[in-house]
Amino acid sequence: MTLPLSQIARIGAYTLSQHIKGGRYPLVLMLEPLLRCNLACPGCGKIDYPDAILNQRLSFEQCMEAIDDCGAPAVSIAGGEPLLHRDMPKIVQGYIAKKKFVILCTNALLLKKKIDDYKPSPFFTWSIHLDGDKGMHDHAVDQDGTYEVAIEAIELAKAKGFRVQVNCTVFDGASPDRLAAFFDEMEKRGVEITISPGYAYERAADQEHFLNRTRTKQFFRDVFSKGDGGKKWTFTNSPLFLDFLAGNQTYECTPWSMPLRTVFGWQKPCYLVGEGYVQSFKELMEGTNWDDYGVGKYEKCANCMVHCGFEGTAATDSIRHPLKMFAIGRKGVRTTGPMAPDIDLSKQRPAQDVHSSHVERELEIIRKANPKAAKHVANAA
Repeated sequence: MTLPLSQIARIGAYTLSQHIKGGRYPLVLMLEPLLRCNLACPGCGKIDYPDAILNQRLSFEQCMEAIDDCGAPAVSIAGGEPLLHRDMPKIVQGYIAKKKFVILCTNALLLKKKIDDYKPSPFFTWSIHLDGDKGMHDHAVDQDGTYEVAIEAIELAKAKGFRVQVNCTVFDGASPDRLAAFFDEMEKRGVEITISPGYAYERAADQEHFLNRTRTKQFFRDVFSKGDGGKKWTFTNSPLFLDFLAGNQTYECTPWSMPLRTVFGWQKPCYLVGEGYVQSFKELMEGTNWDDYGVGKYEKCANCMVHCGFEGTAATDSIRHPLKMFAIGRKGVRTTGPMAPDIDLSKQRPAQDVHSSHVERELEIIRKANPKAAKHVANAA
């Protein structure tokens, strides 16, 4: 299964035209219309907020304004659990009407109940959260039975004519053999895979099981070696990003390529690192000191190899060196031999903890907007 040719052409034409113009541009809008979730994964840094904030929602109008402001050809809707948002069907349809490619990310616990609120479209894909086989996934989300629910949801969505992919995040301690077997299973089911190492969110409950860069590269070499350099499986990731995961490319991240709009505003500098929020996309792009962030520049970024930071870099490299991209796609990812030099971390600035100030600022906004709820909000803080 691959993207429809019309979508490939649309996204490719956008990327090429923006590259020719020069400057910074987004590839995918990352949208978090709510932070509330019906799971409490120990590796998640998106749900560590008071109820007063978890109860906030972006409106339909705010979601449409976000895509109009940034102009990206695609939007990935996450959270939290987006199916908890009562206006989600309207939001998805609004994006499709604008001919934006929509990836709706879900843990699938509500998919069976909600699926008839959506219609198959070449502009729409369900992205089911599955972090490996049953044991791997249920452990990652800290709830038994979620794997079976997700598999049932995949089969239901495919039976109804939807495009379906799985979103697989890998943590330290994962087995290359088991992950390769999981990829085999997804290939048999005709499901594409989006793969990424986990990011060590500073507020995540479990800080012990995130991969560092060295372990990430060797782990993915071990996995890809079991699948003919990765050619055995169908990934949504670009060949050059997969090659980067295996340590064969030296990439700096492109944090503006997948900007995040959340209930706080536009997150600075990227989807993974929250160092402030602004109310317009223009202010995000023009008011962020991008040179302060990235591997080798900032301690929080030191171990990051996540797709939302580096797929944009891979896309630019693909435009500049298309023959290199095609060669990896044809031959597969190299899994032996020397790795590309990594970025020096010796001069990175230390991490800053700014989480509490974001929470306090948002709670104050909630107090002013709804004085009757002030007492409840104060207790939540």
